[in-house]
Amino acid sequence: MKTNIVIAGATGRMGQTLIEGVLADEALTLHAAIDRADSPQIGQDAGAQFGKNTGVKISSDVDAALKGADVLVDFTRPEASLQYLEACKKANVKHVIGTTGFSDAQKIHIHEASKHIAVVFAPNMSVGVTLLINLVEQAAKTLNEDYDIEVVEMHHRHKVDAPSGTALRLGEAAAQGLGCELKDRAIYAREGVMGEREAGQIGFATLRGGDVVGDHTVVFAGIGERVELTHKASSRATFALGALRAAKFLQNHPTGLFDMQDVLHLR
Repeated sequence: MKTNIVIAGATGRMGQTLIEGVLADEALTLHAAIDRADSPQIGQDAGAQFGKNTGVKISSDVDAALKGADVLVDFTRPEASLQYLEACKKANVKHVIGTTGFSDAQKIHIHEASKHIAVVFAPNMSVGVTLLINLVEQAAKTLNEDYDIEVVEMHHRHKVDAPSGTALRLGEAAAQGLGCELKDRAIYAREGVMGEREAGQIGFATLRGGDVVGDHTVVFAGIGERVELTHKASSRATFALGALRAAKFLQNHPTGLFDMQDVLHLR
């Protein structure tokens, strides 16, 4: 039985990549495609960019789009994602959230919603990044306080939040490996005379430019050696494929909050 997928932000770069991924997967059906009411592509066929007539018109009517759907896949903005989440609760539709930049309060809202519907919420849907998160935690646990930890990320010039959600998740993994909380160790900016680096800090460096899809490196700098764990995404397809894998995973879960670690059975 096929999974009926709704794509949010259908006219954006990730939305188009997700639509292409759904159309290429025989286990999935493109049920609906939604976007902002002011999008010039409202009313157009969702497959037009790929030269395909899907019979699915891009719409701004969220409630109508969710009727008969199984899963909404969403890479938009925090405010829009929370609105989609409420609509999914109302329609009893599961939700894959790849959006980043949520506040702590907004994350609590997602957690509460997962008591009613199944949600996969992950700052990065890439299978490779999911593995990297595991490796970072293991490395931090092994190398411990003897190695200074820095998280370096670079994204395209259009990304609005910093550090990236993935960078923060990698920082959390490092903190878990050290047995502490990221909020107690994180350093997000350095400027001027700051003195020597304190032991146990987890530093972040953010780069923005060009069309970089997403590069993340976690550096463990010790005395006489350095260990670097890196993931580089060359195409948004890697995030789309992971998100659609998450959508299939949710078919077996009526409620609950999950991430890509759960989807890939890494815990």
